[in-house]
Amino acid sequence: MPAQARSGPTLLPVTADDGRVGGSTLNDRILGRGWQRFQPIEAAFQRGEIDAAEWHARIGAVIGPAYLSATDPRAQSGFAGSPAEWESARRFLFAAIRRDGTFLDVGCANGLLLECAVRWLAEDGVTIEPFGLEILPELAALARQRLPNWADRIIIGNALDWMPHRRFDFVRTGLEYVPAPLRPQLLAHLLEDVVAPGGRLIVGAHSEPAGSPPDLQSEVSDWGFTVAGAAEIPHTKDYRVVRRAFWLDKPL
Repeated sequence: MPAQARSGPTLLPVTADDGRVGGSTLNDRILGRGWQRFQPIEAAFQRGEIDAAEWHARIGAVIGPAYLSATDPRAQSGFAGSPAEWESARRFLFAAIRRDGTFLDVGCANGLLLECAVRWLAEDGVTIEPFGLEILPELAALARQRLPNWADRIIIGNALDWMPHRRFDFVRTGLEYVPAPLRPQLLAHLLEDVVAPGGRLIVGAHSEPAGSPPDLQSEVSDWGFTVAGAAEIPHTKDYRVVRRAFWLDKPL
């Protein structure tokens, strides 16, 4: 039985030198921009005042308008930065993919990561067939509009209980897509029902303090999952932070 998930991200202690670097505080970097709006939603779930469906509805009410009102594709995927910064922040994820196969991006938003993954991996001699899963219908519609050739591969669903008609060689997810206590359930479901035998579940990217132990990876290990590999890169705008990812393998 996996250990229970922690209650969620913890605010880092504020110190005298915790000013803004590249326009963001350390908590902005670790917890994500807008964390002040998300934490009360998580707290309401923890207290039993709302269920998972309401949690998703409230989170979506924050994320959806912000993404849809953005004027560039990176911001429509929740990223603030230049094309070069986007590539640095996301390309390292694909160290986990070293062979051809199908790829599912959970929480695909406007589909930008799918689009880039195909190009980046092709440059490394790897061919993938991209698919996306998005819980917000309006973001799925944007992805289909941006990527008409893949419109039938953009699926609307909740990763916690979505049952695909096929399984995928490589699946990428973030743990922040569900309430903190449900994170072990998310990983177990994706590994059991979404990742193909012999496939890989990639978790990331997420930010943690530079020089710190890989906290999220360790927590996942504590839940009873075996971490098969990991990758880490410095944050291009903030010396205090690194971006990390790790992956879990499914036996044949």
